[in-house]
Amino acid sequence: MSTPSAIPTAAPATAPSGAPRRRGALGPVGLVLAGGVSVQFGGALAVTLMPRTGALGVVTLRLLAAAIVLMVVCRPRLRGHARADWATVVVFGATMAAMNGLFYQSIARIPLGAAVTLEVLGPLALSVLASRRAVNAVWAGLALAGVFLLGGGGFSDLDPIGVAFALGAGAMWATYIVFSARTGRRFPQADGLALAMAVAALLFLPLGLVESGSRLFDPTTLALGSAVAVLSSVLPYTLELLALRRLPASTFAILMSLEPAIAATAGFLILDQSLTTLQSLAIALVITASMGAVRTQVGRRRAKATESLTDLADH
Repeated sequence: MSTPSAIPTAAPATAPSGAPRRRGALGPVGLVLAGGVSVQFGGALAVTLMPRTGALGVVTLRLLAAAIVLMVVCRPRLRGHARADWATVVVFGATMAAMNGLFYQSIARIPLGAAVTLEVLGPLALSVLASRRAVNAVWAGLALAGVFLLGGGGFSDLDPIGVAFALGAGAMWATYIVFSARTGRRFPQADGLALAMAVAALLFLPLGLVESGSRLFDPTTLALGSAVAVLSSVLPYTLELLALRRLPASTFAILMSLEPAIAATAGFLILDQSLTTLQSLAIALVITASMGAVRTQVGRRRAKATESLTDLADH
């Protein structure tokens, strides 16, 4: 699953003029890729933990551990926020809880690579709808072809319940992006994320206790759950935050489109989840569609900026 962070629209900080360009370009890209590897291998580790606690128990441990780390590190201010601020962060947290819960239910039933590919359709649909350009029909068609192939021409090779959970997680991911941006405008730095993670953990705790009970407090289970939280939330968020200081948001979005391939690799190496040729082609189609949609959106923004500059010059 992707790290819980939305694609920012702000431009990254300008690197010093004396800094070597090649090194400056490769550094942040490496950080983003490392974050993606961390997320997907964390997801693979979560699958191995599910026999101990169940999917809901894994989500509970991940959210709790991530919330504790973020609250300690960020130390968000609790006073001085308007009611609308708190409403936004609560909806953001509830969306985060739903996104994680649905995704982990999906990877309990279908391969990790397939689940992430289906989940990516949520942000992809959001990008296509936001752009409103005819070329996005091509990207949407590629994505649909990928989904069709992923199911073996009708989802006969995948558990339909797992597919439904993954698509639901994708819808929540798109909603997450919207409310992440709103939260970022209302709270400084990562305060909103820390508070939303705490809300998500509190909302999910009863579900984890009902499914897992005292098994959640087993020392080995706690250690593995904390490792999942670090790999899937804390570490990738930190790496991406560092990378985005020097990396354009468009490049970041394209790199995030590679996550289905990274997830498939993690599933193969850790969980022995092999993919058929058709399923591998399906993942490649969805990745291509995602990259294309991002580039189209960036091109549209540049065209608008050029138009604005031209209008100013004319006046």
